[in-house]
Amino acid sequence: MPATAARRTVRLRRSACPVSRTLDVLGDRWSLLVVRDLMRGKRRFAEFTESKEAIPTNTLAERLKRLVRAGIVESHRYSEHPPRVEYVLTPKGEDLRPMMRAMVDWGVKHAGGRVPTPHALVP
Repeated sequence: MPATAARRTVRLRRSACPVSRTLDVLGDRWSLLVVRDLMRGKRRFAEFTESKEAIPTNTLAERLKRLVRAGIVESHRYSEHPPRVEYVLTPKGEDLRPMMRAMVDWGVKHAGGRVPTPHALVP
């Protein structure tokens, strides 16, 4: 495998710092929004595309794959023809709930976010 391909497939860790390691897994623009949508009950690819942030479909597919590889999300096939999958949080993904709740609270208090409606809260 060429050196450039190897660099793309191996993600280097910046440090052993827990914050840095968390950012290595979740620190891109879209991953936490996908996790948020899973926490709000979205399961299928088309449901994620309905979010107001309008994640491009190619980016959504890549983030879902990345979250599955990280063990935060798992996919379950619900149709063979055509092949279709649903996504759910793993226990590792569920452990993100307190952090997501804290981000909602911080965003409302300090970043101009609106208070979510009760059905849209990250429980």
